[in-house]
Amino acid sequence: MNAKLDPGSAFPELSLNLVGGKTLQFPSALDSPLTIALFYRGHW
Repeated sequence: MNAKLDPGSAFPELSLNLVGGKTLQFPSALDSPLTIALFYRGHW
């Protein structure tokens, strides 16, 4: 996905792999409409 989001655009659905083998459907699985997501890739 290379497209940028414009103000007011809906966030696209993502399936995230979590530690422990579970997955999270983002953002539909979240309880709050206001969420901050931090994606940390780790160290080099």
